[in-house]
Amino acid sequence: MSEKNRDGKRTARERLAVEREKQKAAEKRRRTLIVGASVVCVLGLAAVIGVVAANVGKDKNKSSGPVVAPSGAQGKDGLAIAVGKDSAKPTLTIWEDFRCPACQAFETVYRPTLHALTDSGKLRIEYHLVRLIDGNLGGTGSLRAGNAAACAQNAGKFRDYHDVLYENQPKETVDTFANNAKLIDLSGKVGGLDTAAFRKCVNDGKHDSWVDKSNAAFKAGRFSGTPTVLLDGKNIFQDQTLTPAKLKQMVLAANKG
Repeated sequence: MSEKNRDGKRTARERLAVEREKQKAAEKRRRTLIVGASVVCVLGLAAVIGVVAANVGKDKNKSSGPVVAPSGAQGKDGLAIAVGKDSAKPTLTIWEDFRCPACQAFETVYRPTLHALTDSGKLRIEYHLVRLIDGNLGGTGSLRAGNAAACAQNAGKFRDYHDVLYENQPKETVDTFANNAKLIDLSGKVGGLDTAAFRKCVNDGKHDSWVDKSNAAFKAGRFSGTPTVLLDGKNIFQDQTLTPAKLKQMVLAANKG
């Protein structure tokens, strides 16, 4: 074999090796993005905006006044808003923040399955509202939206309004939900919710301290971030293989047990 041919083959092998390394790097980035899309909000924010978080005054992000739970609130200290029949065997506990993009992603993917399971009496969901993004980025959008959702619970419209908030979630860096008028405007998308009682509840911040108490309970639970999703107490959202179909199987299995 001539030296020229040997050099040509060596060059080809080197190009192939380089190409394989590029493919491996691309695949690694793809996996990272997939996992990153499911990472809870607080983890993604901590490293990027630590300085901002450190400068946010605690008093500005803490509401005052008596703790008033919304109608029908359940669980310890009345901090859970339940959706579904109480007779359902398994309970899914969801800690969420209406400003959290990862929470919106979870809702978008899993909502049809969750609706079907709760409507059929197979699953009961306990929603806990927190305000992590307010603490990380500043503002009051998480608090205001949480209060408005609690006001919707008083009217028996929590689930529908809950879904509307996620469907209209602004960028987490834009504190659109801090505007009560915007939250009231969005209530018009839920039949029968935009009433004088709902408007007063939103504008008065009737459940602000309740949202803060829920947020304190989240921190005391030492959860890693939002959304935190527990099925009968077991954290299932950490499972990277979790899908709506797998969640459904788990719920149906729990009903048989």
